[in-house]
Amino acid sequence: MIEIKDLHKSYKMGSNSLHVLKGINFTVDEGELVAIMGSSGSGKSTLLNILGMLDVADSGEYNLDNVPIKNMNETKAAQYRNKFLGFVFQSFNLINYKTALENVALPLYYQRVGRKERQEKALKYLDQVGLKEWAEHLPNELSGGQKQRVAIARAMAAEPKVLLADEPTGALDSTTSYEVMDLIQKINDQGNTILIVTHEQDIANMCKRIVHLKDGVIIEDKKIKQVRAQQYV
Repeated sequence: MIEIKDLHKSYKMGSNSLHVLKGINFTVDEGELVAIMGSSGSGKSTLLNILGMLDVADSGEYNLDNVPIKNMNETKAAQYRNKFLGFVFQSFNLINYKTALENVALPLYYQRVGRKERQEKALKYLDQVGLKEWAEHLPNELSGGQKQRVAIARAMAAEPKVLLADEPTGALDSTTSYEVMDLIQKINDQGNTILIVTHEQDIANMCKRIVHLKDGVIIEDKKIKQVRAQQYV
C-alpha cells in the first residue's frame, strides 16, 4: 500500500540547511494500523506530510497503492489526495459555520458527488461514529471528542485507501482519547490502513506496529500485541 525508499528532506534555515529526514525506508501493507513515534524534531510530522502529499521529499521514492508519487502539479496532487487519503488532525480542522453533516460531506463535494448522495453518505458515516443525532449541530455545540468523531467521519466519507492521523488524541482527555482510539480500531478492523503520529505510548500500544524515529532516521520498527481500547471505554 505504502512504499518508501531512501527518503530525504531538508529545509532552508537562512543560510543553513536542516536535514530532517535522512534516508527513510519502510513499507505499510494494506490493513495495517501503524503508530509513528518520536520526540519533537524527530521528523515524524514531516514524514506524515510527505505521505499525505502535503510536502515533497528532496530525494527518494514514494509509492502509494503502486502509484509513484513524484513530479505532480498541485491539481494532480489534490486529485490523488482526494482519491487515496483521509486526514485527521489534533485541532479537528472543522469549518465553524457548517454543521456536522456539512463538514462530513465536504470531501464528497470536491469529488463532485451529487448533493443527495453527499448527504446520504455523510449521514451514514456520522451514524457509524455515533453522531447521527448531532448532524445539524455546529462545531461549537460539540465536545472535543464529538468534534474528533466528526473529523474521523469526514476523513472516512470519501472512502480513502489510507487514513493519516496527526496526534488525533493530543487535544483530548484520557477517557475521550480511548473512545476515539476504540473508533479508530474498529475502522481498522474493517480493513482500512491507518497511520497515526503520536507521542503517547498508551495510544501507540493500541496500534499493531510502532515505527520510532529519532533525528530523521528509523531506530526501531516492530510489530506489537495490540491493546484494545474497548477495555478502557
